[in-house]
Amino acid sequence: MQIQEAAQSLLHLFFPQTCAGCGSDAIDKEQLICLSCLQRLPVTDFLSHNENTTEKLLMGRFRFLHAASYLFYTHGSVIQRLIHQFKYKQRKDIGLFFGKKMGGAIQQSSRFKQIDALVPLPLHPRKEKQRHYNQAAILCEGISSELHLPILNKAVTRISASSSQTSRNRLARWQNIDGSFVLQDPDQLAGRHILLVDDVITTGATLEACSRELLKAPIASLSICTLACAMK
Repeated sequence: MQIQEAAQSLLHLFFPQTCAGCGSDAIDKEQLICLSCLQRLPVTDFLSHNENTTEKLLMGRFRFLHAASYLFYTHGSVIQRLIHQFKYKQRKDIGLFFGKKMGGAIQQSSRFKQIDALVPLPLHPRKEKQRHYNQAAILCEGISSELHLPILNKAVTRISASSSQTSRNRLARWQNIDGSFVLQDPDQLAGRHILLVDDVITTGATLEACSRELLKAPIASLSICTLACAMK
């Protein structure tokens, strides 16, 4: 046992594992982020409350049952760094970590008890090839590992790759994304309470466009959950 511990210490000395959030090497080998970053995660209470910020943003735009975001997103924060690594640096482990966190929180929420299946908001194939995966699908994998729900990856597809939404207002974002999604298999959605999952909600334009397409299927109800909210 002492030899194994010594070997692990040497391994950490030459190849230190660092926190994905702050870069500190004060981290257990089994952990993704350090205790300090974990304690500072800006977790919302949206899953437990009606008319939360995410729900208010989407109200009146399409028919949904519940909506929530797990974290608050702010520029320059640990969350921004973690999500950037997840989306653009092929850190799938970060997505699985947060997906499991989301799944655990959803499990504790009475408002989301009747979810039957998960639908990740799709990426255009070209963008998915560039990133090597759809980040929403990775979040769904983490959620599913906690809730044991099916993931319907092919329920809806994205047929056009919109240009960057970063500097656009709500109307411009909607015009940029409208008509980008196509329902593929309405029958697999029939009678189900679907949870549409995405990483970050800002204006809600992309979620709205995808939701409108999903609602063409004979689903029982639609709810929304994002990893984070970054409303302007």
